[in-house]
Amino acid sequence: MGWRPAGRIVKGVVNAGLFVPVIIEATSRRIVGCLFVDAALPSPAGPTPVAPPELLDFLRPKVTGGRLPQWTAWWDESDVAPMFPDAQTRRAVSAEQPRLPLSYYEELVPTPVGWDNRPCGYLLFGPPYEPVAIDARQRGWAVDHVPGRHLHQLVDPRAVTDRIMAMTRDWRSSTS
Repeated sequence: MGWRPAGRIVKGVVNAGLFVPVIIEATSRRIVGCLFVDAALPSPAGPTPVAPPELLDFLRPKVTGGRLPQWTAWWDESDVAPMFPDAQTRRAVSAEQPRLPLSYYEELVPTPVGWDNRPCGYLLFGPPYEPVAIDARQRGWAVDHVPGRHLHQLVDPRAVTDRIMAMTRDWRSSTS
């Protein structure tokens, strides 16, 4: 099967987790916490590569017309299909998938110092995101698990929402 993604796309935003620090820096709103849901993590400080070298090696041969195919076409159908509860949901998500140039994955995302000076947590669905959850735990973050595959929020939105609410409950009460 080869290299597997770690939280590479959420609602059309590729690598959304990596951009949390720059979003925090850019907003004037008070950010009380950051919860990453089956997502790639930004570095604690310094630039964060959008993709590790092994993913770049995996992607280079897939480029056609200067762009990569949609991310669901990178993997075997037997790996992708179970992430979706039905064909209609799969079509809707696929319609949102951008075809990005490889250069996007070769970029470094700036990571401002102190972006994580607030509660942070990680919600894991399952492999291959376990190493990312271990990293989050080593950072001292709360880590929880809803068993499933990537995009499990599409399969069981209630369970995922309930866990997010539980993990962030104290964050909300500390802002009152």
